[in-house]
Amino acid sequence: MVRLNLDLIAKSSSCLKNKGKCSFEDYLKKLTHLHFSNKNIEYIDDLSMCKNISVIYLYDNHIKRICNLNFASNLTHLYLQNNSITHIENLSAVQKLSKLYLGGNHIMVVEGLERLRELKELHLEGQRLPCGEKLLFDPRTLLSLADSLCVLNISHNNVDEIKDLAVLMSLTHFFATNNQLQDIQELESVCSQWPQLCRMDLSGNPACHKPKYRDRLITVCRRLVDLDGKEINELSRQFLINWKASKNATKKCVDERLMNMKMANSFPGEAFAVLKINSESQDKACANKWREDEMPGSDLLCECSDANGDSSLQKSWDTERCENCQQSL
Repeated sequence: MVRLNLDLIAKSSSCLKNKGKCSFEDYLKKLTHLHFSNKNIEYIDDLSMCKNISVIYLYDNHIKRICNLNFASNLTHLYLQNNSITHIENLSAVQKLSKLYLGGNHIMVVEGLERLRELKELHLEGQRLPCGEKLLFDPRTLLSLADSLCVLNISHNNVDEIKDLAVLMSLTHFFATNNQLQDIQELESVCSQWPQLCRMDLSGNPACHKPKYRDRLITVCRRLVDLDGKEINELSRQFLINWKASKNATKKCVDERLMNMKMANSFPGEAFAVLKINSESQDKACANKWREDEMPGSDLLCECSDANGDSSLQKSWDTERCENCQQSL
């Protein structure tokens, strides 16, 4: 078994090259970077003499457990991608960690990061999961990262929903390519909770083939400049936002009209519909046309004021006159 220990450091080319005339002990105290990628390492041994380590490169090895890092209080970057790690553990002491690379391992649950309040980047792409399994998220870990995490990569992990990720309100970059995301409404809802999001890649998901997929996400992500590797034109975004606002306004009018019709039809023989006449956008003729087309036998509103000062009064079609001012309708 190849172990990352002091002997391995002493034999490394970087030590032989940079140690100079100082003692090995002094060299370890000054050491800030450990470069041991692709060395067939299976275990991290006691490295407590390397108290100033800030960056560790251990990708492309055979490490099964994250351990013996309690000494590394100054560690900011940890590269452990493409190993055989099954659990995220033993990281509570590295509270200055800002970037954690764990892609290409065997991790099934994102957990154990509750103490990492300064973590800004978390890379978990391409976990080698059992057939039919997907990457899961511990809500406690997500909540603890809500204020700090800016970059999250969960690509190639069979993820089929991201609603639990909505708490990550500081996200600026989100990568979830080649998963099983299908619900475009869920995507809209979650993305609307990420006000800082500027880059997102969801390519390779079923949702990408839904109608108006790109347009819908662009309108809810106001700071997004790149979606699925394609730049977003600001003029196009503004057009889509205006179009959506117009569409919503039209839908609201239609809904109100249908509600009035429903109310009228609920009382056959005594139909009593309230049509509010807005002097800025409608007139009495419009109301009369409505009566003729939609609600024969219903009541109409006159624009005069009643005793309460209301500008619209409900009147009978029988006399075709306003009961208050006797104006012909």
